Amino acid sequence: MAFKHKYSYAEKEKIIIEYLNNTYGFRELCRIYEMSQGALKGWIRLYNAFGFEGLRTSSQASRYSSVLKQSAVNDYLNGKYTAPEILKKYKIRSETQLRRWIKKYNGHEELKSFGTEVNTIMTKGRKTTFDERVEIVEYCIAHDHNYAETGKKYQVSYQQARNYAVKYESGGVETLKDNRGKRKSEDEMSELEKLRAENKILRAEKECAEMEVSFLKKLEEIERRRG
Repeated sequence: MAFKHKYSYAEKEKIIIEYLNNTYGFRELCRIYEMSQGALKGWIRLYNAFGFEGLRTSSQASRYSSVLKQSAVNDYLNGKYTAPEILKKYKIRSETQLRRWIKKYNGHEELKSFGTEVNTIMTKGRKTTFDERVEIVEYCIAHDHNYAETGKKYQVSYQQARNYAVKYESGGVETLKDNRGKRKSEDEMSELEKLRAENKILRAEKECAEMEVSFLKKLEEIERRRG
């Protein structure tokens, strides 16, 4: 079955009302409206947490305080509540968001409040050197491709941070050279310089992969204890 990709607010509301009124069963609704069971489960959870307003697609990211994030992570790691229960308790829109907080916590990163940060993201880019681009990609990969955080740290635009990471991952360190420039140091990069740059980024990739494996093992252990 080919699932539809987008549903209007009115469609979501209609489907949830039919579910609540037992007009159709869960599986029947998925079949009729050509949607995945995961999508319907997500809408039901959002309705239970936020009411019908939770079904609206927001153009802005939801804002959560550092205290809420820490409380949600603690409840999960302590086995006090399941992930769906935590989402409902703290009115968190996405389980992916919760897992990101857990990953940050396990990586000893601070769970900062989301407030005015979104307004400080640079929209205009700036010129960067090859070495800077290597550092930007290294940091971006090591921090779970957080383009906003990377842009803020290196004072480049969100789009620049994303472009550098995408370029590297699609074509390697050579793609980070600025071919428009006339600087010999970049246009005629030696093999040694190239290897140094590649090794720098590869170390970040390795560390990120090791953290991911460790994170997943911890989650599996928590789920086993609950079972």
